[in-house]
Amino acid sequence: MDEVSPSDLKTILHSKRANIYYLQHCRVLVNGGRVEYVTDAGKESLYWNIPIANTTTVLLGTGTSVTQAAMRELAKAGVLVGFCGGGGTPLFSANEVDIEVAWFSPQSEYRPTEYLRAWARFWFDDALRLTAAKAFQRTRAERIAGVWQHPALREAGFTVDPARLDALLQRTRQQINLAPDNASLLTEEARLTKALFKLAVDAVGYGDFTRAKRGSGSDPANRFLDHGNYLAYGLGATATWVLGLPHGLAVLHGKTRRGGLVFDVADLVKDAHILPQAFISAMRGDDEQGFRRGCIEALTRGEALDFMIDTLKTVALDTAAQASEQPA
Repeated sequence: MDEVSPSDLKTILHSKRANIYYLQHCRVLVNGGRVEYVTDAGKESLYWNIPIANTTTVLLGTGTSVTQAAMRELAKAGVLVGFCGGGGTPLFSANEVDIEVAWFSPQSEYRPTEYLRAWARFWFDDALRLTAAKAFQRTRAERIAGVWQHPALREAGFTVDPARLDALLQRTRQQINLAPDNASLLTEEARLTKALFKLAVDAVGYGDFTRAKRGSGSDPANRFLDHGNYLAYGLGATATWVLGLPHGLAVLHGKTRRGGLVFDVADLVKDAHILPQAFISAMRGDDEQGFRRGCIEALTRGEALDFMIDTLKTVALDTAAQASEQPA
């Protein structure tokens, strides 16, 4: 049998990789040629393998460290590494500026330029950037419409009123079309999310709920939402990196968040997949590991990374085509 070189590990498409890791209170290192994370159990150290060839993203929370050798192997396999706070909450700097997540992108391989060239053709035009942002938000609404009425959610106890959901999404589509600028579109994005929280609360009978800011929520749904959103950010960062798009070239969140394109893309799946799972897990009494498992199963079942990559491709090429049609 021929020996497999590290560069061969990248042959598994990112959209087909099965694993997303979120780690806390452990060390990531290379042991016997494998990337592993080490946890302490009393006087013993437990070693757990990370199958890097089948992993898209590794998120490192509080109490973690990673060796240079491990970072080198993760880069060879094309695994994106992100650093965030505990329980999937943001990192905070000394002056309490909210830093959502810091990403280390592998630099050891060639990325395609087709989509970056397309993005650059429209990105400097305010009107076309707004067009791209609207395309993302329309796609987000369509994803919610399909996922929230999926039999798998109903079987898990998440049953929404179809008429309420349809009316809410129809209004959102109208407001997206009418939005004159990014500020108006961001306002509609937030309004929709707030209304979806109300629908989710009613769907599972959660009771009183207020979305907490900056990771300050103590109830299960708030904690799970914070945690799960980082899984969506990991997929968003991976999707943009796979296509060679810099995280700074945002179309909607650019002025409010560093690396805003990750958040633009994460919006495609956050409310569709993470939000319902947060309330399902909260009502079921899941721990964080059980909630993560539910999120990853939902994202995998919905082929979320494929969906994000395909949406980025479509928005890039369609919006660039509009730029080409404009008079010089």
